[in-house]
Amino acid sequence: MHPARNESSGDAEAVVQAGTVYGGINLLGHAGPSAPPPRQLPLDTTRFVNREQTLNRLDAALPAVDGTTATGSSAMTVAAIAGAPGVGKTALAVHWAHRVRRRFTDGDLYVDMRGYGPGPALAVGQALDAFLRALHVPAEQIPTDTDGRAALYRSVLAGKRVLIVVDNVSTVGQVRALLPATPTCMAIITSRSRLSGLVAREGASRMTLDVLSPEEAIALLRDSVGGDRVSAEPQAAAELARRCAYLPLALRIIGERIANAPYATLAEFVTDLALVDQQLDALTVDDDELSDVRTVFSWSYQALPADTARFFRLLGLHAGSDISIAAAAAIAGVSLPRARSLLDQLSAAHLIQNPARDRFLLHDLLRAYALERAQTEETPEQQRRSRRRLYTWYLWTAEEGRKVILPYSHAIALPPAEPDIPITSPGTVAEAMAWFERERLNILDTIRQADELGDHDVAWQLPVVSDGFFELKSYWADWRDVHLTGLRAARSADSRLGEAANLRCLGDAYWRMEQRDIALDHYRQGVIASRDVDDHWVEGFCLRGQGLIHEESGQIEEALHLYGQAREVFRRYGVTRGEGMSLLSLGNCHRARGRLDIAIVHYQEAVSILDGIDDPWSVAWASYPLGLAYQQAGQHDEALQQHERALTLFRRFDDRRSVGLTLAALGDTFHAIGQRDDAQRCWQQALQILDPLGDPHTSTIKRLITQTDKPAHG
Repeated sequence: MHPARNESSGDAEAVVQAGTVYGGINLLGHAGPSAPPPRQLPLDTTRFVNREQTLNRLDAALPAVDGTTATGSSAMTVAAIAGAPGVGKTALAVHWAHRVRRRFTDGDLYVDMRGYGPGPALAVGQALDAFLRALHVPAEQIPTDTDGRAALYRSVLAGKRVLIVVDNVSTVGQVRALLPATPTCMAIITSRSRLSGLVAREGASRMTLDVLSPEEAIALLRDSVGGDRVSAEPQAAAELARRCAYLPLALRIIGERIANAPYATLAEFVTDLALVDQQLDALTVDDDELSDVRTVFSWSYQALPADTARFFRLLGLHAGSDISIAAAAAIAGVSLPRARSLLDQLSAAHLIQNPARDRFLLHDLLRAYALERAQTEETPEQQRRSRRRLYTWYLWTAEEGRKVILPYSHAIALPPAEPDIPITSPGTVAEAMAWFERERLNILDTIRQADELGDHDVAWQLPVVSDGFFELKSYWADWRDVHLTGLRAARSADSRLGEAANLRCLGDAYWRMEQRDIALDHYRQGVIASRDVDDHWVEGFCLRGQGLIHEESGQIEEALHLYGQAREVFRRYGVTRGEGMSLLSLGNCHRARGRLDIAIVHYQEAVSILDGIDDPWSVAWASYPLGLAYQQAGQHDEALQQHERALTLFRRFDDRRSVGLTLAALGDTFHAIGQRDDAQRCWQQALQILDPLGDPHTSTIKRLITQTDKPAHG
């Protein structure tokens, strides 16, 4: 049993250094036998107030064990919570979801679609990709197109009990593909829109959340500042609630301020708010989403110390939806301890949320307000410098991760980082991959923002240093899209190096997405651009990429010619790993033509070169086909030696698919030398690994097991 082409794969926690064994990387996850159900709900809201009527309606919509609801319906259950910004839609949805999550034994999913933020909304395909991964679908089984992902998502949910919370939706089109098609699941959607199409077509139960009643607003104030103070000044409390427009977001902010001033009267706070309100009247315009809350925001903002206020407004310049302590320190130009202290101050004042350890986010209204203040109080140059500091942090942190995971990948010169930007190098591959997973959406937003604002150098460099991360985790569409932006930005910056680097990456991405003609065109353009700037790493891997496509198409002579060219470039300019990988490809072509002696010589030389640079991952991928060549040549002892070495290395990297393929090859060799029990053992182990991954070789392995298990007739 021989695979059609070399490509690497492994557990999402493992290091992978050579994806298709030609300069890219491909890490394919797998679902372990005891993978826990996803539990993605954000933290529950404290000081939740009333909303009993809506909570009761949600309770009534709960699907029973048999999939029916309290009304007897067996259709898919969808609840849409609509309402104005700041009215508490997310808090209500999350609070209720926490109350009932134990009934959904197969897990809960949560996604913020970012329908109303300053940046682009989350794409439906991205949300589906995240949900499928959370449901333990191996990355290589996730389709690249949205329709395919939606169909697989519905199939995975069939018969399961999963609660899905889709937050901050702006249009029906943003959510329709995320709805389950099984009555035992339930979806809760929050939106400022009425989502009428969802009600009409999917039968969603719409609940419109209004502002709090005066009584509920005062109850929330009472919970925040103490019942005695509210009882002592009921008229002032009522006026405070009115000036907060009865919005929970504003009431929590004002309540925190009052709670921290125990000796001030509520009437004094009313006077302060009235003064701020008069000052801001001139700023209000039609369709101003901040009009109801700007007074409260400004009042709290003006009470902040100057450095805390500046820190808050600079956070509004960040393109992403959430921010880490280190990124916040970078954008504000402060130390990590100081950034943590300032974030804690803002969190205590309810001006920022802390949904996870060391992660912070602004409500979209507060984010809009912070950006408004930054654009008013910071000069354009100050804004640009703050953004550039953040861009530099992303560039260099991604670069440090690249060097840990992919030490032989393409290195480019980056702008120097200021000494006080907190760049840290991950100690392990797992740490680097975890950082990327946390920051992935922020990286996408940063690339987009840099391109839009004219920072074209960042917009082409960040895709290049992040390239391997996207391929490692199989984010194929994102991988392609960042390099399309990078290519456009490089051309805007008149950077031929940026063009060459992004063209090579696009060739890899399109090849992986099986768009071979487009890939071939980008590789060819990449060769031309790389020669213009003498980037021989890119030149060699673009030549080799073309060779792979021709080899797949059966054009072996053309592939051999291109691999030979690539090898010569790598050898001439000292790109040692590239030379080894080119020899590996040459060996594959000769083995396909039955020239086993020539193939073995190329493989042996590849193993020697890759051993010499201490690249065990690539050594494994050279040892594996070398073992196959020995096997075909009848040199079974040598085949066993090479495959056992490859197996040891693949296991070190916890690359399950490669382990499975190597076990299958070992089984073939054992069978050839008459060791039937050893062959059965290896094939059975291979099947246990490859079958859950949906690997196409499983049918051959099953046939071999069945045929070999039959008693011989004599």
